[in-house]
Amino acid sequence: MPHPRILTASLSSTLLLAASLTAQMAFAQQAPAQQAPAVVVAPATIMDLRESVDLTGKVTAIQKVDIRARVSGFLEAVNFKEGQKVTAGTELYQVEDGAYRAAVQEIQGQIEAAEAAKQLAVLERDRADQLLTTKTISQAKVDQANAEVQKADGDLTRLKGSKDSADLNLSYTKIVAPFDGIVGLTAADVGALVGPDSGPLVTLTRLDPIYVQFPVATALYLTYRERVLKGEISGGANVGLSLPNGTEYKQKGTINFIASNVQQGTDTVIVRAEFPNPDSILLDGALVRVILEQSDKQDVLAVPQQAIQRDQQGAFVLVVDASSKVELRRVDVARNTRGQAVISKGLKEGENVITEGAGKVRPGITVDAATAAGG
Repeated sequence: MPHPRILTASLSSTLLLAASLTAQMAFAQQAPAQQAPAVVVAPATIMDLRESVDLTGKVTAIQKVDIRARVSGFLEAVNFKEGQKVTAGTELYQVEDGAYRAAVQEIQGQIEAAEAAKQLAVLERDRADQLLTTKTISQAKVDQANAEVQKADGDLTRLKGSKDSADLNLSYTKIVAPFDGIVGLTAADVGALVGPDSGPLVTLTRLDPIYVQFPVATALYLTYRERVLKGEISGGANVGLSLPNGTEYKQKGTINFIASNVQQGTDTVIVRAEFPNPDSILLDGALVRVILEQSDKQDVLAVPQQAIQRDQQGAFVLVVDASSKVELRRVDVARNTRGQAVISKGLKEGENVITEGAGKVRPGITVDAATAAGG
């Protein structure tokens, strides 16, 4: 029979082992199971993503002229504020007109004298015609009387032409805006001597409507024409603008000119669009981003661009199925636009693809998927 001390030691060891196993089982029951990785998903969606291209354009005023003086004289008035909008016919400058008015009056007096001389010549001719019938005077006298009438007609014609010229010069003393526009900085103040050789007085620019001119690569233009002829895309295009500060210009433009020649230095075709510009937001000479977009609706299957991953075999996405398992799916990406990848093959509408958290998952595992905001 074993010694009592041995029995006691053995019983103690058994009790300690049982207590240890019980504690381990309890800890195992209390320890939480490993959590599934959290990811964000978005569904593949049918949306209108029309083909578009971004180009660099330059804003060009439809009308822009330097206003000059057409007669010489001292400026009596500057009738505008610099940067002011003016309408066609607005008087911008007044040149002193005293000498020009006097010239008109002088010629008017000469015309009146010439008309009186003509009346006298006509009377003399008529009298000569009567005397000729009675053979009181010779034919030579009659011929001379007719010549005097013709001379008086010539003098009147010449003087009326001179008056027209004088009236025109007088009208030029009022320098007016030839069209609606915005005036720039004046180069002459009241009291300045101006004339045809004194250079531009101010620049007048028409900003509404306004042109945006942009070059299109010849290869891109030819491809577009071929696709239109094949019926793959429509010939119409919406023209939008992105301003230098990154904001979108609200008004849409219309293409009104395509050059018939290629710019040899850049191998591009110049295209021009016209835009409404009622608030003068577009300024002459500004550089803008031109967005050419198909005018017809174009529904395609697309996913957020960040869902697309690539390896040596090409593009793929990680799809989360109905049981929250991850599947690697090869896809064909037709194009990227507006933050979306257009999928031509490999996905169906409604399938969820991982957009955030793809780096911590692998195909075959279960994930905790949450839909992206706005998805």
